[in-house]
Amino acid sequence: MADLFSIAEGVLGKIASRALQEAVEIYGVENQISELRETLTAIKAVLLDAEEQQRKNHRLQVWLDRLHDVLYDAEDVLDELECEALRKKVISRYGGIKGKVHHFFSLSNPLVFRGKISHKIKEIWERLSRISIDKDQFGLLRSADNSETRMPPREITDPFVKKSNVVGRDIDKKKIIEMLPSVDDKNICVIPIVGIGGLGKTTLAKLVYNDDSVKDRFKLRIWVCVPEDFDFKKIIEEIIKHATDQSLSDLGIQQLQTHLLDIIKDKKYLLVLDDVWSIDHRKWKKMRDLLSEGASESKIIVTTRSLEVASIMGTHPAHNLKGLSHEDSMALFKKCAFDKKEKQPRPKLLEIGEDIVTKCQGVPLLLETLGSLLNSKDDDEHWKRIRDSETWELAEAKKDILPVLELSYVHLPSHLKQCFPILSLFPRGVDIRTGILIRLWMALGLISLTREKLEPEDVGAEYVKELRRRSLIQDVEETGTVSIVKVHDLIHSLAMSVGQNYCSTIDLDTLEISEKVRYISTGTTSLEKISNYDGVPPFLRKKTSKRLRAIIFQYIVDDGVITRKFARTFISKCNHLRFLDLSYGSFEDLPSSICNLKQLRSVDLSENKRLKKLPNTICELQSLLELDVSGCLELGELPKNMERLVSLRFLYITTKQKSLQESGIQYLENLHFLGLENCKNLQVLFEGTCRLIRLRRLDIRVCGGTISLPLREFIALESLDIASCKFAMTSENKSNFMLNLRALVIDDSEQVMELFQCLEGSACSLESFGVYDCPSLTSIPDSLPNHTSLKLIHLIRCPNLSSMPQGIRSLTALKELCIEHCGELSKRCEPQTGKDWNKIAHVPRIMLDLIKVQWMDD
Repeated sequence: MADLFSIAEGVLGKIASRALQEAVEIYGVENQISELRETLTAIKAVLLDAEEQQRKNHRLQVWLDRLHDVLYDAEDVLDELECEALRKKVISRYGGIKGKVHHFFSLSNPLVFRGKISHKIKEIWERLSRISIDKDQFGLLRSADNSETRMPPREITDPFVKKSNVVGRDIDKKKIIEMLPSVDDKNICVIPIVGIGGLGKTTLAKLVYNDDSVKDRFKLRIWVCVPEDFDFKKIIEEIIKHATDQSLSDLGIQQLQTHLLDIIKDKKYLLVLDDVWSIDHRKWKKMRDLLSEGASESKIIVTTRSLEVASIMGTHPAHNLKGLSHEDSMALFKKCAFDKKEKQPRPKLLEIGEDIVTKCQGVPLLLETLGSLLNSKDDDEHWKRIRDSETWELAEAKKDILPVLELSYVHLPSHLKQCFPILSLFPRGVDIRTGILIRLWMALGLISLTREKLEPEDVGAEYVKELRRRSLIQDVEETGTVSIVKVHDLIHSLAMSVGQNYCSTIDLDTLEISEKVRYISTGTTSLEKISNYDGVPPFLRKKTSKRLRAIIFQYIVDDGVITRKFARTFISKCNHLRFLDLSYGSFEDLPSSICNLKQLRSVDLSENKRLKKLPNTICELQSLLELDVSGCLELGELPKNMERLVSLRFLYITTKQKSLQESGIQYLENLHFLGLENCKNLQVLFEGTCRLIRLRRLDIRVCGGTISLPLREFIALESLDIASCKFAMTSENKSNFMLNLRALVIDDSEQVMELFQCLEGSACSLESFGVYDCPSLTSIPDSLPNHTSLKLIHLIRCPNLSSMPQGIRSLTALKELCIEHCGELSKRCEPQTGKDWNKIAHVPRIMLDLIKVQWMDD
């Protein structure tokens, strides 16, 4: 189910990128790339039809599998070309490093490389040409509009519901009905019901639609299953047909509108628009204006999986439908799994059933499907098989569940269709930091920059928001700059299903992986698993491992698993790695052969307690975006000449060094994030020239000595996180300079009041502000209310705070205020009775000493 159309678009996008065009010009392979582009464009034109027909044609599936492989191989070759061109530019800028042992950039002759890469491009083109010729045997249709994704057929809903079959929606039904009497100023009230596929949105709408009190209130009730493209004419036809039992499909649009107006003019009606997907504002505005001709008490209920649809159409806050309670889930499951005549099901089956119900997370469709699969089955082993299987592995369940879920995937734009399956590489049910997810997408080359001024991190953040709006991920928590999301188990199953050809979760003792797999994550990381294989995962001994692009450990590995031999094997076998996870390793030095992984974009060496040094050759990784050596407490000097890592954006460091001056880090002009943790000897960051002009986030936590901090140099700084550190605060530091700061966290600092003096310049930008474990903080600065963009304030364990400034009332943008163990201030902020309550009562979310005293949903 992998979307090859979006992968083909990605390859063509890479060919058109400025970086690759420069590389093509440097090595003179314009003709080969042009032929490649033309052939791929011809194949792409029929891909939509091919992907639609593949389920019915095995030979077509084989053809698509061949194309899948060559597209990924094409990306590898194009990346190699781009990386080599970048290395050539760096050596021309910095020159080589003189040394007896190693010469910086042991590059082959450019003419030799040109011949080598030209041969590889030709080989890819020849494979694509054969695939292009073979496509003619299938009679595939060219797509008139390549951007239009063909949707699989879906069930057309109707308003009928058997109430006795519905469990656990009485409270939701009551809430929706309570919204119906209100009159909206906009003349028509629209109530959205939002949730993932299979959660019961349509069922809830049916319950409301058929309620006796609703029938009495609305004599005219209309049910429409909305076309996916929100076809204006078809919707009007369906409204008329449902209201009058007349089919008027032969009439023109003007006649249909006139007929509809005759039906609803000044009448109070209830209209259900079920399963809405379109986010076209203009189409909805046109429909809304027409429907507004009804009486002002009229109501519209919209069901959708998209928060964006709810935002466009709704005049009332969306009703976000949740899963059933465990009690209701169990009741629904038993109704489906056990015969009605069976008064008392076997205790053993009920025990297994409890586990299955917990796994279903309150999703009625999943409860009904799995329950029905077990109906009349009294074999314990059969029940256990259902319990222990992944949803997407159950062939029977696929028939009912995956078609419903697949719609959410099919509706994704191309760029998200490649990003979404990567969610399957994270363990089921874990909290995911959005920053980690975005950086993984970046390392795998899945973020498309459509506008030059946008940073890839910002584009990635938009991707996360878009998946959230489509109910494919759930917000869990957002604190300052840290945002955490979770993937529903059912959506995780969908991600596994659509990505199964190239994303795989394996054990370290897995003997072999498919040659199609590009991304792996390991489910178990025990030393015992690979002890019988000489400390090297057996799948790495196979040729299929050479195509791997990412290796991710789902859980913290046992000490001693990732040895130097383990790391060296990964590096030598997997030539196309983009993401390498060697965290919690047990080796003293990283193999110098790391420089052979030219396409490497992310290296995680964090929490390696034995790592003492990094090889100088790591500075040859010109495509490297992220390097993490945090928690490496024995790490001595960093490599010199790190300025040659010209693509580096994220750098996390723990080191014994007193100064970072010799490393060249201060010249990393593309560095956006610098994290320093447990650098207990650190006294000097940088002296003299500093070119960190794009640094957006700086974290300095638990560093010894008194650090000279050149904050004035960081003109783009948006986030500053300081913990357990002392700084040389000069008068120049304290001046008005942090103009772009959006988030500030101060933890365990005696200089908190001095740091506050740096905030004057950020009065228009500061959005998040947190102070933790600072007894020296005796009062909140009077200037704080000047920060009119503040959305979040956390004051945690600051026992000497006595009051809240009067001006905090003016912070109308403030959404969340958390006060925890702050002595007198905690007492003064108690609801209703506290002396400062009236100053903060306007804040929608207030947590006081770990209790949510006021907590409104978004």
